[in-house]
Amino acid sequence: MLQLALIENYSLGSKIILGIFFAILGYMLLHFAVKMIEMAYVLKHRKPFYVHFYYFLRKLNKEQKTILANEFRFYKKLSDKNKKYFEHRVASFIKDKDFIGRGGNAMTEEIKVLISATAVMLTFGFRDFYIGLLSKIVVYPTKFYSKSNDSYHKGEFNPKLKALVLSWEDFKKGFDVHNDNLNLGIHEFAHAIHINSIKERDVSSTIFSDSFKELSEMLSKNETLRTEITTSKYFRKYAYTNQFEFLAVAIENFIETPQEFKDEFPQVYEKLKQMLNFNYAGY
Repeated sequence: MLQLALIENYSLGSKIILGIFFAILGYMLLHFAVKMIEMAYVLKHRKPFYVHFYYFLRKLNKEQKTILANEFRFYKKLSDKNKKYFEHRVASFIKDKDFIGRGGNAMTEEIKVLISATAVMLTFGFRDFYIGLLSKIVVYPTKFYSKSNDSYHKGEFNPKLKALVLSWEDFKKGFDVHNDNLNLGIHEFAHAIHINSIKERDVSSTIFSDSFKELSEMLSKNETLRTEITTSKYFRKYAYTNQFEFLAVAIENFIETPQEFKDEFPQVYEKLKQMLNFNYAGY
Protein backbone atom coordinates (compact mmCIF):
# COMPACT_ATOMS: atom_id res chain seq x y z
CA MET A 1 0.00 0.00 0.00
CA LEU A 2 2.80 2.38 0.92
CA GLN A 3 4.59 1.61 -2.35
CA LEU A 4 1.38 2.20 -4.31
CA ALA A 5 0.83 5.55 -2.54
CA LEU A 6 4.40 6.61 -3.38
CA ILE A 7 3.88 5.69 -7.04
CA GLU A 8 0.62 7.66 -7.14
CA ASN A 9 2.28 10.71 -5.49
CA TYR A 10 5.20 10.48 -7.92
CA SER A 11 2.76 10.27 -10.83
CA LEU A 12 0.81 13.29 -9.53
CA GLY A 13 4.03 15.26 -9.05
CA SER A 14 5.14 14.45 -12.60
CA LYS A 15 1.79 15.59 -13.97
CA ILE A 16 2.05 18.88 -12.07
CA ILE A 17 5.60 19.46 -13.36
CA LEU A 18 4.54 18.62 -16.91
CA GLY A 19 1.52 20.90 -16.56
CA ILE A 20 3.72 23.81 -15.42
CA PHE A 21 6.20 23.09 -18.22
CA PHE A 22 3.52 23.13 -20.92
CA ALA A 23 1.89 26.24 -19.41
CA ILE A 24 5.22 28.09 -19.56
CA LEU A 25 5.87 26.78 -23.06
CA GLY A 26 2.39 27.86 -24.17
CA TYR A 27 2.92 31.34 -22.71
CA MET A 28 6.28 31.67 -24.48
CA LEU A 29 4.80 30.58 -27.81
CA LEU A 30 1.86 32.98 -27.40
CA HIS A 31 4.22 35.84 -26.46
CA PHE A 32 6.38 35.09 -29.50
CA ALA A 33 3.32 34.94 -31.78
CA VAL A 34 2.06 38.31 -30.48
CA LYS A 35 5.53 39.82 -31.04
CA MET A 36 5.60 38.53 -34.62
CA ILE A 37 2.11 39.86 -35.33
CA GLU A 38 3.03 43.25 -33.93
CA MET A 39 6.28 43.34 -35.89
CA ALA A 40 4.32 42.73 -39.10
CA TYR A 41 1.92 45.52 -38.08
CA VAL A 42 4.82 47.89 -37.33
CA LEU A 43 6.51 47.17 -40.65
CA LYS A 44 3.28 47.89 -42.50
CA HIS A 45 1.93 50.86 -40.53
CA ARG A 46 5.09 52.31 -38.89
CA LYS A 47 3.40 52.62 -35.50
CA PRO A 48 2.89 50.41 -32.41
CA PHE A 49 -0.07 48.00 -32.34
CA TYR A 50 -1.17 49.83 -29.17
CA VAL A 51 0.18 52.69 -27.03
CA HIS A 52 -1.94 53.16 -23.90
CA PHE A 53 -2.70 50.12 -21.75
CA TYR A 54 -2.50 50.34 -17.95
CA TYR A 55 -3.64 48.12 -15.10
CA PHE A 56 -4.26 51.26 -13.06
CA LEU A 57 -3.80 54.99 -13.61
CA ARG A 58 -1.59 57.00 -11.27
CA LYS A 59 -2.97 60.33 -10.11
CA LEU A 60 -1.34 63.71 -9.67
CA ASN A 61 -2.00 65.53 -6.41
CA LYS A 62 -4.13 68.68 -6.49
CA GLU A 63 -1.17 71.07 -6.72
CA GLN A 64 0.49 69.09 -9.49
CA LYS A 65 -2.72 68.84 -11.53
CA THR A 66 -3.35 72.59 -11.18
CA ILE A 67 0.15 73.35 -12.46
CA LEU A 68 -0.33 71.04 -15.42
CA ALA A 69 -3.80 72.41 -16.26
CA ASN A 70 -2.75 76.06 -15.98
CA GLU A 71 0.74 76.04 -17.46
CA PHE A 72 1.03 73.32 -20.09
CA ARG A 73 -0.66 74.13 -23.40
CA PHE A 74 -0.37 70.68 -24.96
CA TYR A 75 -2.25 69.07 -22.06
CA LYS A 76 -5.11 71.55 -22.41
CA LYS A 77 -5.74 70.45 -26.01
CA LEU A 78 -6.11 66.75 -25.19
CA SER A 79 -9.37 64.83 -24.91
CA ASP A 80 -10.54 63.93 -21.40
CA LYS A 81 -9.39 60.31 -21.88
CA ASN A 82 -5.95 61.36 -23.08
CA LYS A 83 -5.67 63.86 -20.24
CA LYS A 84 -6.00 60.95 -17.78
CA TYR A 85 -3.29 59.03 -19.65
CA PHE A 86 -1.10 62.13 -19.70
CA GLU A 87 -1.52 62.68 -15.94
CA HIS A 88 -0.67 59.02 -15.31
CA ARG A 89 2.51 59.32 -17.34
CA VAL A 90 3.58 62.57 -15.66
CA ALA A 91 3.03 61.03 -12.20
CA SER A 92 4.94 57.90 -13.28
CA PHE A 93 7.81 59.91 -14.77
CA ILE A 94 8.17 61.98 -11.59
CA LYS A 95 8.27 58.79 -9.52
CA ASP A 96 10.83 57.14 -11.82
CA LYS A 97 13.41 59.96 -12.04
CA ASP A 98 15.65 61.62 -9.48
CA PHE A 99 15.16 65.41 -9.55
CA ILE A 100 18.18 67.22 -8.17
CA GLY A 101 18.53 70.94 -7.49
CA ARG A 102 21.94 72.59 -7.97
CA GLY A 103 23.32 76.09 -7.49
CA GLY A 104 20.89 76.86 -4.71
CA ASN A 105 17.88 75.90 -6.81
CA ALA A 106 15.02 74.54 -4.70
CA MET A 107 13.21 71.60 -6.26
CA THR A 108 9.53 72.59 -6.51
CA GLU A 109 6.43 70.81 -7.76
CA GLU A 110 6.33 73.25 -10.69
CA ILE A 111 9.81 72.19 -11.79
CA LYS A 112 9.02 68.48 -11.52
CA VAL A 113 5.65 68.73 -13.26
CA LEU A 114 6.65 70.96 -16.19
CA ILE A 115 9.88 69.13 -16.95
CA SER A 116 8.15 65.74 -16.71
CA ALA A 117 5.26 67.00 -18.84
CA THR A 118 7.74 68.00 -21.56
CA ALA A 119 9.20 64.48 -21.64
CA VAL A 120 5.72 62.92 -21.60
CA MET A 121 4.53 65.20 -24.41
CA LEU A 122 7.36 64.10 -26.71
CA THR A 123 6.84 60.41 -25.90
CA PHE A 124 3.03 60.47 -25.76
CA GLY A 125 2.91 58.39 -28.93
CA PHE A 126 5.37 55.85 -27.48
CA ARG A 127 4.39 52.77 -25.55
CA ASP A 128 7.52 52.96 -23.38
CA PHE A 129 7.73 56.60 -22.31
CA TYR A 130 10.30 56.42 -19.51
CA ILE A 131 13.44 57.13 -21.60
CA GLY A 132 15.44 54.33 -19.98
CA LEU A 133 18.81 55.97 -20.61
CA LEU A 134 17.77 58.86 -18.35
CA SER A 135 17.68 58.49 -14.56
CA LYS A 136 18.60 61.95 -13.19
CA ILE A 137 17.34 65.44 -13.98
CA VAL A 138 19.58 68.17 -12.58
CA VAL A 139 18.20 71.71 -12.49
CA TYR A 140 20.21 74.90 -12.01
CA PRO A 141 18.57 78.32 -11.53
CA THR A 142 20.39 79.79 -14.56
CA LYS A 143 23.21 78.85 -16.97
CA PHE A 144 25.71 76.40 -15.47
CA TYR A 145 29.37 75.62 -16.02
CA SER A 146 29.93 72.36 -17.89
CA LYS A 147 33.17 70.42 -17.70
CA SER A 148 32.36 68.70 -21.01
CA ASN A 149 33.77 71.68 -22.95
CA ASP A 150 34.65 74.19 -20.21
CA SER A 151 31.87 76.62 -20.99
CA TYR A 152 28.49 77.73 -19.69
CA HIS A 153 25.45 75.81 -20.91
CA LYS A 154 21.68 76.26 -20.79
CA GLY A 155 21.14 72.52 -21.05
CA GLU A 156 22.82 69.24 -21.90
CA PHE A 157 22.19 65.50 -21.92
CA ASN A 158 24.98 63.28 -20.59
CA PRO A 159 24.27 59.63 -21.54
CA LYS A 160 27.26 58.32 -19.55
CA LEU A 161 25.86 59.80 -16.35
CA LYS A 162 22.26 59.18 -17.45
CA ALA A 163 21.62 62.83 -16.61
CA LEU A 164 19.73 65.68 -18.21
CA VAL A 165 20.91 69.08 -16.94
CA LEU A 166 18.82 72.21 -17.40
CA SER A 167 18.78 75.91 -16.57
CA TRP A 168 15.35 76.53 -15.06
CA GLU A 169 15.35 80.15 -16.22
CA ASP A 170 15.95 79.11 -19.82
CA PHE A 171 13.59 76.15 -19.61
CA LYS A 172 10.77 78.52 -18.61
CA LYS A 173 11.64 80.97 -21.39
CA GLY A 174 11.10 78.16 -23.88
CA PHE A 175 7.40 78.02 -22.96
CA ASP A 176 6.85 81.78 -22.54
CA VAL A 177 6.60 82.16 -26.32
CA HIS A 178 4.93 79.08 -27.76
CA ASN A 179 5.61 79.62 -31.47
CA ASP A 180 9.20 80.93 -31.81
CA ASN A 181 10.66 77.40 -32.30
CA LEU A 182 13.03 77.91 -29.38
CA ASN A 183 12.40 75.53 -26.50
CA LEU A 184 15.27 74.28 -24.34
CA GLY A 185 13.29 71.46 -22.71
CA ILE A 186 12.04 70.05 -25.99
CA HIS A 187 15.52 70.34 -27.53
CA GLU A 188 17.34 68.50 -24.74
CA PHE A 189 14.71 65.80 -24.32
CA ALA A 190 14.83 65.26 -28.10
CA HIS A 191 18.53 64.45 -27.72
CA ALA A 192 17.79 62.06 -24.84
CA ILE A 193 15.04 60.28 -26.79
CA HIS A 194 17.22 60.05 -29.90
CA ILE A 195 20.20 58.51 -28.09
CA ASN A 196 17.89 56.25 -26.08
CA SER A 197 16.35 54.98 -29.34
CA ILE A 198 19.80 53.91 -30.52
CA LYS A 199 20.46 51.95 -27.31
CA GLU A 200 17.01 50.44 -26.67
CA ARG A 201 15.06 47.90 -28.76
CA ASP A 202 11.48 48.44 -27.57
CA VAL A 203 8.97 48.95 -30.37
CA SER A 204 8.76 52.75 -30.08
CA SER A 205 12.54 53.19 -29.98
CA THR A 206 12.82 50.99 -33.06
CA ILE A 207 10.24 53.06 -34.94
CA PHE A 208 11.98 56.28 -33.90
CA SER A 209 15.48 55.18 -34.93
CA ASP A 210 14.29 53.55 -38.18
CA SER A 211 12.29 56.65 -39.09
CA PHE A 212 15.31 58.83 -38.43
CA LYS A 213 17.36 56.65 -40.78
CA GLU A 214 14.63 57.04 -43.40
CA LEU A 215 14.64 60.81 -42.91
CA SER A 216 18.45 60.97 -43.18
CA GLU A 217 18.38 58.88 -46.34
CA MET A 218 15.63 61.04 -47.85
CA LEU A 219 17.61 64.22 -47.19
CA SER A 220 20.88 62.74 -48.48
CA LYS A 221 19.25 61.69 -51.78
CA ASN A 222 17.11 64.78 -52.36
CA GLU A 223 19.46 67.67 -53.07
CA THR A 224 16.58 69.99 -53.99
CA LEU A 225 14.92 69.42 -50.61
CA ARG A 226 18.22 69.99 -48.79
CA THR A 227 18.70 73.28 -50.59
CA GLU A 228 15.14 74.39 -49.84
CA ILE A 229 15.67 73.62 -46.15
CA THR A 230 19.01 75.40 -45.80
CA THR A 231 17.82 78.53 -47.63
CA SER A 232 14.35 78.77 -46.08
CA LYS A 233 15.16 80.38 -42.69
CA TYR A 234 12.45 78.17 -41.14
CA PHE A 235 15.09 76.22 -39.19
CA ARG A 236 17.59 78.25 -37.21
CA LYS A 237 21.26 77.95 -38.19
CA TYR A 238 22.13 75.76 -35.21
CA ALA A 239 20.17 72.96 -36.90
CA TYR A 240 22.98 72.53 -39.43
CA THR A 241 25.65 71.73 -36.83
CA ASN A 242 25.15 67.97 -37.29
CA GLN A 243 22.40 65.35 -37.69
CA PHE A 244 21.67 65.21 -33.96
CA GLU A 245 21.16 68.97 -33.74
CA PHE A 246 19.07 69.05 -36.90
CA LEU A 247 16.70 66.48 -35.43
CA ALA A 248 16.44 68.29 -32.06
CA VAL A 249 15.72 71.62 -33.76
CA ALA A 250 13.24 69.95 -36.15
CA ILE A 251 11.35 68.48 -33.19
CA GLU A 252 11.20 71.94 -31.58
CA ASN A 253 9.66 73.28 -34.79
CA PHE A 254 7.32 70.30 -35.09
CA ILE A 255 5.90 70.87 -31.61
CA GLU A 256 5.71 74.67 -31.68
CA THR A 257 4.64 75.45 -35.28
CA PRO A 258 3.19 72.23 -36.73
CA GLN A 259 1.01 73.83 -39.41
CA GLU A 260 3.82 76.03 -40.74
CA PHE A 261 6.15 73.00 -40.74
CA LYS A 262 3.59 70.93 -42.65
CA ASP A 263 3.07 73.70 -45.19
CA GLU A 264 6.81 74.35 -45.72
CA PHE A 265 8.22 70.82 -45.68
CA PRO A 266 5.45 68.20 -45.74
CA GLN A 267 7.82 65.26 -46.41
CA VAL A 268 10.00 66.07 -43.40
CA TYR A 269 6.94 66.81 -41.27
CA GLU A 270 5.45 63.39 -42.02
CA LYS A 271 8.69 61.65 -41.04
CA LEU A 272 8.73 63.53 -37.72
CA LYS A 273 5.09 62.60 -37.14
CA GLN A 274 5.90 58.96 -37.88
CA MET A 275 8.97 59.09 -35.66
CA LEU A 276 6.98 60.38 -32.68
CA ASN A 277 3.75 58.51 -33.56
CA PHE A 278 2.07 61.86 -32.99
CA ASN A 279 -1.67 61.91 -33.62
CA TYR A 280 -2.73 64.31 -30.90
CA ALA A 281 -3.98 67.84 -30.47
CA GLY A 282 -3.91 69.10 -34.03
CA TYR A 283 -0.82 67.32 -35.27
